Amino acid sequence: MPQVKHVPVRAGDVLLMVGTMKGAFLLRSNAARKRWEKGGPYSVGAPVYAMALDQRKGRHRLWWSEQSFRWGTVLRSSDNFGRTFTEPETYSIKFPADSGVTLKNIWQISMGNAAEPDAVYCGVEPAALYKSGDVGGTWELVRGLFDHPHREKWVPGGGGMCMHTVMPDPVDSKRMIIAVSTAGSYRTEDGGKTWRARNQGVRAEFLPEKYPEFGQCVHKIAQSTSKPQRLYLQNHWGLYRSDDGGDTWQDIANGVPSDFGFPIVVHPHDPDTAYIIPVESDEYRCTPEGKLRVYRTRNGGKSWQALTRGLPQKDALETVLRDSMTTDSLKKAGIYFGTRSGKIYASANNGDSWKLIAEGLPPIVCVKAAVIEETKKAPRKALAKKAAKKTAKRAKR
Repeated sequence: MPQVKHVPVRAGDVLLMVGTMKGAFLLRSNAARKRWEKGGPYSVGAPVYAMALDQRKGRHRLWWSEQSFRWGTVLRSSDNFGRTFTEPETYSIKFPADSGVTLKNIWQISMGNAAEPDAVYCGVEPAALYKSGDVGGTWELVRGLFDHPHREKWVPGGGGMCMHTVMPDPVDSKRMIIAVSTAGSYRTEDGGKTWRARNQGVRAEFLPEKYPEFGQCVHKIAQSTSKPQRLYLQNHWGLYRSDDGGDTWQDIANGVPSDFGFPIVVHPHDPDTAYIIPVESDEYRCTPEGKLRVYRTRNGGKSWQALTRGLPQKDALETVLRDSMTTDSLKKAGIYFGTRSGKIYASANNGDSWKLIAEGLPPIVCVKAAVIEETKKAPRKALAKKAAKKTAKRAKR
């Protein structure tokens, strides 16, 4: 077994969480993002498709899913950046016995918004949504979606029937949009009790009816944090934008070499700026012309610019999967992506230039970023009062 290396993580650092087909890794840097340290591997040898960091209520809880050869698909968490972590039986997601299905994979781990500081959501395969209201202590299947009348008509895509996008609204805790391959996107307005398909204008190239109510192969949806009604969607053929929370979508594939691809992310502060990495086609899933190019729009998709500085432009037949691209939240945003060939590229200037910060990793399937927040400490008076209460209780005994 390889020796596990841990990285020191401090407030203000940028942390990259990298899930691969052979375990999870952590990369850290300070806010300058010039030098990176690598930690791991965690869950050695196991595929890790989803990672997340919970910093609500002063927590620094790292989450990741693991396809364990012994336990099956499980969730793990660590409150000290991987130095110690939970055993598989601690956090378990299982389908009810009456469902007739078995958990295959966990594709997405998402935190509830500020109004739900203890809520955690997981999108799984076969496509379903789970919610925990106690920071992962217990989990409940969201029946409103699982029992939806459309569900029995959903058909698995080439990668299975996975719920790969779970986006709680940053403002309204009862509102959420999810996406499934190959069912399309759905939205709830009542905390998960009811769901409505939200695919108007999105093409299903492989179906007789090109614009059905549902059945689209959505690859990924990204939401603007500064303007939550603004969404971007990368489809199985097609790039789209919505300005009404997903009610309607408009085609924005204007001048890109291919509108087929997997990842799409939005700039953390500018809702008009988004990033994609196209691939040639569904039959040839490599970068067009062997050039590794990130495409950026700064006008909501009216036009796209190829970003190439620091990226290989010859013999770079790369593939970047749906969850392998992310941004940090710093003022001059960092943009990051990982490839199936085990490389991680980073930009510390909104994508203007790029740098290879890691290579030789197993195939990368997930990259997430977080800026580490200061742990809020209780005031000295409150700590003293708490200590006095404990002393008083001991005295009574």
